[in-house]
Amino acid sequence: MEAKQRIDELVKILNEANYLYYVQDNPTMPDFEYDRLLRELENLEAANPALLRADSPTQRVGGEAVSKFEKVTHPVPLMSLQDVFSPAELREFVEKTLESYPDSAFSVEPKIDGLSVALEYENGQFVRGATRGDGVVGEDVTENLKTIPSIPMRLENAPARLIVRGEVFMPKKSFEALNARQEAEDKPLFANPRNAAAGSLRQLDPKIAAQRKLDILIFNVQLAEGIEFENHQQSLDLLRALRFKVIENALLSDADEIIDYVMSINENRERLTCDIDGAVVKVNDLAQRTRMGSTAKCPKWAVAYKYPPEIKPTVVEDIVVQVGRTGVLTPKAVVKAVRLAGTTVTNATLHNQDFISQRDIRIGDTVLIRKAGEIIPEILEVDFSKRNADSAPYHLPCSCPVCGAPTAKDEDGAFLRCTGAGCPAQLSRNITHFVSRDAMDIEGFGSAIVDGLIEKGLLKSAADIYYLSLEDMKSLWQKGELAAAKLIAAIEASKEQDLSRLIFALGIRQVGSKTGKVLASQFGSLDALMQASEEELTEVPDVGAVTAKNIAQWFSQPQARHMIEKLRQAGLNFESKRTITDARFAGMTFVLTGALSKFTREEATEKIELFGGKASGSVSKKTTYVVVGENAGSKERKARELGIPILSEDDFLAMIQ
Repeated sequence: MEAKQRIDELVKILNEANYLYYVQDNPTMPDFEYDRLLRELENLEAANPALLRADSPTQRVGGEAVSKFEKVTHPVPLMSLQDVFSPAELREFVEKTLESYPDSAFSVEPKIDGLSVALEYENGQFVRGATRGDGVVGEDVTENLKTIPSIPMRLENAPARLIVRGEVFMPKKSFEALNARQEAEDKPLFANPRNAAAGSLRQLDPKIAAQRKLDILIFNVQLAEGIEFENHQQSLDLLRALRFKVIENALLSDADEIIDYVMSINENRERLTCDIDGAVVKVNDLAQRTRMGSTAKCPKWAVAYKYPPEIKPTVVEDIVVQVGRTGVLTPKAVVKAVRLAGTTVTNATLHNQDFISQRDIRIGDTVLIRKAGEIIPEILEVDFSKRNADSAPYHLPCSCPVCGAPTAKDEDGAFLRCTGAGCPAQLSRNITHFVSRDAMDIEGFGSAIVDGLIEKGLLKSAADIYYLSLEDMKSLWQKGELAAAKLIAAIEASKEQDLSRLIFALGIRQVGSKTGKVLASQFGSLDALMQASEEELTEVPDVGAVTAKNIAQWFSQPQARHMIEKLRQAGLNFESKRTITDARFAGMTFVLTGALSKFTREEATEKIELFGGKASGSVSKKTTYVVVGENAGSKERKARELGIPILSEDDFLAMIQ
């Protein structure tokens, strides 16, 4: 079969599978078969780049990262809607419309809580996607929108030019998975799916947007060249025929029916895959819309009913503390079951000690509770008139409820964190960090293997890695003897890593790879570092009082000392290979910029640090030299403005030889 014919066939098969999976929610092709065909398509396209099709599913990741988003003027403005907040206001809109237009029908739809966008097609090909912006001018986010599988790249039998409007959202499951990853990587959590969707769609790198698993619902035709619609329903029917993922709607004509339907959407919102914050009621007849007209910002033929946040009283029966994968202690109120926004609520977040103290929340209190962002239940306030006389203020524990290690406040004082080196709650993250590239660099030892070994009870601390047998590793694969042997060899090789890597691998708060190098050079051995006092640690360059306290506290724990002894018995290198014997760069700070041809940045940084200097990522008045390669940009300009000496690669080589 010719390459072109096979590519066309594969594109058709895979796009149909995507449509059934992402739009119809009716998957028919096993994941394995889909992946096999996709790989075949990728190979054919690589061998025949001239045959690459714009609607190929391999193009879903989009293009390269951009430095900024270009502005787009919408051919048809993306108008906002007038909000109403009560059934009485909604009734007034409907009945007032019916007075002037007795035969009116209204389309009633859920109002998705996401980010509004316009999708533009020319001759059936998706050519541009833009955010709403101010309704007139938005931003071009085409490459990020390409990563959403439910957006068709090519339409069959479409108008020559078509612009549709939809709402990009993050499904609830995707939101939960994203926040789980954020927590595992010690990054800030997203407040709600809408914020997460907006942030994802505005990522400069489409590959990041693709990881966020966004979705879209189309709810309007903005422009359809050569087609005249009589009503909104006809336009939705066309969108479905073109295989868009279209919002569900109901056509109603009676005010009572409309209000009942709007309320039923609210009552059933927990069944939806996405967040909603209201319902949209709009006139169906398009000629009637034209006669009703618009204000400067909003059409007069539609309103958005905004659901009020439901607030109910309940009782705090207990406060429990959970320890996250990053060691943060998170208090949670166990409350008497209450029905809220369509779900039964039995827990509410308390965030941290400051939140509890500011509201003076105690066990036994009667409190008012609501769902923040319609997702996470939170306590608004305490009904002090119902407080028990013997109640006492609540304080988070001074020791970890999981492992018993001391807790310590974060630098900003907002959170308490477990300091335990072997805390089971943090085990997966700590071990994954220990084996990572900048730490012990055990190739092939990824997070999936870490979790698998923990699940089998084979890892209870990072030190246990060095006591794994070939049989232990083989238990993770059905036919994995070769892979297991390679991993055992990588573990054995890591024993010879430099002390600086081991120090970083221990996961001490605020001790990064650079600080690990400084500490290894300064103390020469792990034993010397363990015996150093806080005062001695603060005398080390780049080690402040907080970092010194974290280091001393970490090594003082029985958990930490037990792990260190196990690592010693396993034969790990505890001595520095980086002791500075030539301090020609002592007190100097270098900045590397541009494309270096004679060595990598890592190699140049290594040389600078071996001679007692420091490599920085930014130019300041404290910078000693700036080493420039090809296409050096703003850093070179700033260095010239500040009068900082600039070195070529040859100049730098002369200094280190």
